[in-house]
Amino acid sequence: MIALHDLLTAEASAANAPVCRDGGAVLDRTAFRARVSALSALVRERSAQRYALCIDDPFDFSCALFALFACGKEPVIPANATPGYLADLADAYDVVLSDADLPPFVWDAAANANANANANANANANANANANANANANATVAPRAAPTAYTIDPQAPLTLYTSGSSGRPKPIRKTLAQFNAEVHTLEQQWGALVGDATMLASVPHHHIYGLLFRVLWPLAAGRAFDRAVSIEPLHLQTQIGHCGATVVVSTPAQLSRWPALPGFAALTPAPRAFFSSGGPLALEAAQEYAAAFGAAPLEIYGSTETGGIAWRRQDQGDAWRPVTGIEVRRDEDGALNVRSPHLDHDGWHRTDDKIAFDADGRFRLQGRLDRVLKLDGKRVSLPELEARLALHPYVVQAAIVPLEGASRERVGAVVALTEAGSAALRDQGRVLLAKTLRRHLAEYFDVVVLPRHWRFRVTLPFDARGKLPVAAVAAAFEPRAEGVEVLAEARSGDTLHYELRVPPTLAHFAGHFPGLPILPGVVQVDWAMRLAADHLPAVSAVASIDRLKFMAPVPPGAVLDLTLAHDAARRRVQFSYRLSGRDCASGVIVYREPA
Repeated sequence: MIALHDLLTAEASAANAPVCRDGGAVLDRTAFRARVSALSALVRERSAQRYALCIDDPFDFSCALFALFACGKEPVIPANATPGYLADLADAYDVVLSDADLPPFVWDAAANANANANANANANANANANANANANANATVAPRAAPTAYTIDPQAPLTLYTSGSSGRPKPIRKTLAQFNAEVHTLEQQWGALVGDATMLASVPHHHIYGLLFRVLWPLAAGRAFDRAVSIEPLHLQTQIGHCGATVVVSTPAQLSRWPALPGFAALTPAPRAFFSSGGPLALEAAQEYAAAFGAAPLEIYGSTETGGIAWRRQDQGDAWRPVTGIEVRRDEDGALNVRSPHLDHDGWHRTDDKIAFDADGRFRLQGRLDRVLKLDGKRVSLPELEARLALHPYVVQAAIVPLEGASRERVGAVVALTEAGSAALRDQGRVLLAKTLRRHLAEYFDVVVLPRHWRFRVTLPFDARGKLPVAAVAAAFEPRAEGVEVLAEARSGDTLHYELRVPPTLAHFAGHFPGLPILPGVVQVDWAMRLAADHLPAVSAVASIDRLKFMAPVPPGAVLDLTLAHDAARRRVQFSYRLSGRDCASGVIVYREPA
């Protein structure tokens, strides 16, 4: 192990330590330092102090990161590079540094080895470099002379961003010394297991887990990380063929998908370990890995603020045990408190995770005390999603809830629409309106955290105290007591417009009719009356149903359009149902004058 702040001043004996595998080639620490030198010259010429690193290539990212440290500049690592997100952080950086801003890099490993073996060959190596440069005018061939040594401040700052409970991206300012402490902890905990394995990854390095496990830990330990992203087992096998011994750094969402894909159980040689972080791994998935490879994945629990806190392997139990050097305790309200060398202070740090200890001093997670979730390994603030939705001209207010029982972690959005939003719903339909709002959110968030399920309402379900109960919001995604599922509603003047789903399991289909189930007409009338009464309580006092017609049958699973037109002067509500553009039922609800 080497201290991260010494990476650019290391002795020549470490020059051949691997840094990055690129297919069958290996970029070593000398190549790394040469690339850092070139990028240092690039950023040193600029007056900007704070750089938003939006570089997807992990080798170039790591070189640019240490080039900034070497020049006394301050790296800022946004959670993603969407235009809206970067615009939100505009005050946090002076310039964006992306892959397109970096000169291409060509490293002639053989020439470099010869140069190291025989100092007198430097001139020839430089001549070869010049020849390569002339052959490819668009590429920068790294010099084979010893790269410049740089001194890096161990307290050099680095800012990452995560989703805070306030609804805005939350800056987490850390120092290189904190990251250095953490990578040394990781090596102490799992270094013997990993050994000389290459780190394969399916996670980006723009979040703390990928930054630590994919880039910084390998750099400090002198083991290689793979330049490619491994997204499925057949690709993993190709990379294993290049690397031999490997370790896989992934997320619960990715790991859960791999067992069903070709080549999963046939990975040869089997990775020495699978690391997982970003949320709990399903027990079933953990068992599949244990059966295929002899051990369940090593799950890491932590946060951007705290770094790693605890770990578990579910073939050894579902409770979490603290990482080496980490102390944990529980507050009276159940909140987990952490004391860690990875923090910027020696005191206790309170988290928003609720825990319960077992008799062995391990703990189990019992949910969040705030409204931040992890979806497919991405941390997202529900208030932030709601606030962003409310900025769209179609939206008055929005409420986001996690949905239980879904095949994957998902959230649902219940949206109160403006007049313009109601018009869009009537003109374009629910599906296109949802796509419009998803595109709006995609300017600020990763696609995987966007709501997949949408309900549109005239108003949100506030209670008598003006509160918005989570249960009431979640109920929007379930059929009502009378059986109908309200997908969308909108108002235009005195007219209400609904999109309704008829659940296939509705009890009213039983016996009506055997072999050809259709929705009874009386149920359609009842739904129209109840929905009208939601907004017009006087409709509950029904006097009669006039001009009732049924023109077409309604099958299970149908999506109906219902219009309710209120004539207050005559105390009437005219209703009409349409299915796929065809009239299927209509009538007039006449209600009594209030007593």
